[in-house]
Formats: sequence, C-alpha cells, structure tokens
Amino acid sequence: MIAGIGNAYSDEILHVAKISPFAAAAKLSEEQLAALHDAVVSVLTDAVSRSVGQGAATLKGEKRSGLRVHARTGLPCPVCGDTVREVSFADKSFQYCATCQTGGKVLADRRMSRLLK
Repeated sequence: MIAGIGNAYSDEILHVAKISPFAAAAKLSEEQLAALHDAVVSVLTDAVSRSVGQGAATLKGEKRSGLRVHARTGLPCPVCGDTVREVSFADKSFQYCATCQTGGKVLADRRMSRLLK
C-alpha cells in the first residue's frame, strides 16, 4: 500500500509499476523506485485529466472506468489477460495481477489464514 493515496489508486499505481502489493518500500531497488515514481505521476495525472469538468455525481463512475485492477476481481487483467485477484485483511482489500506484479505467485488471502491455525 502507498500511504496518503487511496486504495483504488494505490492498486493501480502498483500494477503500472509491476510491484507486489506486499513489497516493502525499504527493500525496493532503484529501478523499482523509479518505476513507482513514474507510475504515481502517470496514474494520478490520468485520473485528474479524466476528472476535469466532471460533475460530483459522475466522478466515482468516471474514476472506475479507467481502473485496470481495482474493483475488477475475477476479470481479466487488461495487460496480460490473467485473472485479477483480491487479498483481504481487516477491513481493507487490494486487487492485483499475479502475472504482472508477483511473477505469477498468488498471494495468500488473509481472511482465511486465521481459520487455518
């Protein structure tokens, strides 16, 4: 997750940067940091561009129309075609593409892990 950026845009930024949602910021390489920076600028610039001139009633719908992974669980990733997956924990969840972001590794959904102990 990215502090200060909401769930929808953090999902999108990490997808564009091809970074796992569980990646620790302190362990990102220089290349990953550069990709993350570029993705923040790209995703948020695109979001602002699509929102300009929109009425308050249409903003949420317009926001969702441009999303690649957020709120698209079970649908194909628009980049690679793999299934967009979701991981939930506490009262939050995030969506990601295993192929684009984790080298094909499916991340554990924390909702069930407490029941398996």
